[in-house]
Amino acid sequence: MATAARTFQNFIGGEWVDAAGGETFESLSPATGEAIGTFPRSGPEDVDRAVEAAKEAYRSWRLVPAPKRGEIVFRFAALVAEHKQELAQLMTREMGKVIAEAGGDVQEAIDMSYYMAGEGRRLHGQTTPSELPDKFNMSVRMPIGVVGVITPWNFPIAIPSWKIVPALVCGNTVVFKPANDTPALGERFVELLSEAGVPPGVVNVVHGFGRDVGDRIVRHPDVPVVTLTGSRETGVAVLEAAADHLKHVHLELGGKNGIIVMEDADLELAVEGILWSAFGTSGQRCTAASRVIAHERVYDELAGRLVAAAERMRLGPGWEPDTDVGPVINRKALDKIHSYTEIGQDEGARLLTGGEVATGNGLDRGFFYRPTIFGDVEPQMRIAQEEIFGPTTALIRVRDFDEAIRVANGIRFGLSSAIFTRDVNRAFRAMRDLETGITYVNAGTTGAEVHLPFGGTKDTGNGHREAGQAALDVFTEWKSIYVDYSGRLQRAQID
Repeated sequence: MATAARTFQNFIGGEWVDAAGGETFESLSPATGEAIGTFPRSGPEDVDRAVEAAKEAYRSWRLVPAPKRGEIVFRFAALVAEHKQELAQLMTREMGKVIAEAGGDVQEAIDMSYYMAGEGRRLHGQTTPSELPDKFNMSVRMPIGVVGVITPWNFPIAIPSWKIVPALVCGNTVVFKPANDTPALGERFVELLSEAGVPPGVVNVVHGFGRDVGDRIVRHPDVPVVTLTGSRETGVAVLEAAADHLKHVHLELGGKNGIIVMEDADLELAVEGILWSAFGTSGQRCTAASRVIAHERVYDELAGRLVAAAERMRLGPGWEPDTDVGPVINRKALDKIHSYTEIGQDEGARLLTGGEVATGNGLDRGFFYRPTIFGDVEPQMRIAQEEIFGPTTALIRVRDFDEAIRVANGIRFGLSSAIFTRDVNRAFRAMRDLETGITYVNAGTTGAEVHLPFGGTKDTGNGHREAGQAALDVFTEWKSIYVDYSGRLQRAQID
């Protein structure tokens, strides 16, 4: 898998350029430490240049008919599909996902782009009857301007598509900061957009770190919209920084998702769903199942099955076909995950399996952590309340359905939830009572589809949604239009 490391540049106004300060940083493979490439470590001056290019391009891009903008996005989707294997291979190297999951990440971008391309021929508003004669009323969606897009490393192709593609279809321009752990994937994303026909300046990429690039994007007075996927702490900081300019801020933040397993559940199916949700992407998903809330009648059997299945999972580089669990993203993440193992043990939870950095068989070269399961977890323990973002899940015993719902809701986050049960009445009560933006019945906590809204309640975000038609609300403003063809002044609400 080793390839010669390239030197990359920013993409501003349709040109590839170095950072003004001349500094660089490296992207390294979390599986092997191999250098993926060298990237510009940009600063505020580079952001300012990109915003100016996007602002200038907006003047003409907003006037391109939305169906034509959608056609460009359609071509982009086709190009991503054509390059799917290439992108998946790059993702296994730069981010660490196993190859099947990497392909799924790319497929999500394909699906989102095809879906949003169709919105170019919809972008529906409303027409309503007027209270006055000879008068026509309607509402339309209008683009807003330059959108600052700040994305994480865990879905380095899918999440940029959730943000950039609808922003473009709606008529906005973009300044994009990919995560500094996956800049090569962000770069490739923009290259394909340019190849699809996105005009110069409409999409700009500025590589670098949050304190230099991200902060300037958020504070820049000519960036009226900021969309971020990240931690709760980062989200709060972004809201505070954006407040002076009353920016539109869309936040997709953390999760502490729970799977309820009732006593009537299909345990074989539940084990499959838990393993996929807890340990897929090495647990590095905002929708990962880091809690399993099991009825006391099936708790012991479920725990035994989960431990046995987790211990059969093979760790290794994502490009090896028999790998089940790849590396975590970097040393800092590895240390954080292990610190939560120590916290769980100190709190009195019982470590059932895992709980250690994986070594041997070449794993020492990367950042691998063994799938970890805690038993006898109390709902208020830190490992049951705080987002770990690694391959760790906590088993919590409950007596009945009502307690299961209370435990599931007893956290600050509200992204995803799931229940395994054969009782249709319980399933519908769970759909109603679980305080999350997403609920699955007889499936794990991951697997959202692009045509439904994605996002959560409580501290998971600030009320906006990605995907589906709900995504358009982030990137447009409503304009109400009244056309009076009576030929005289008519005064509404005047007797």
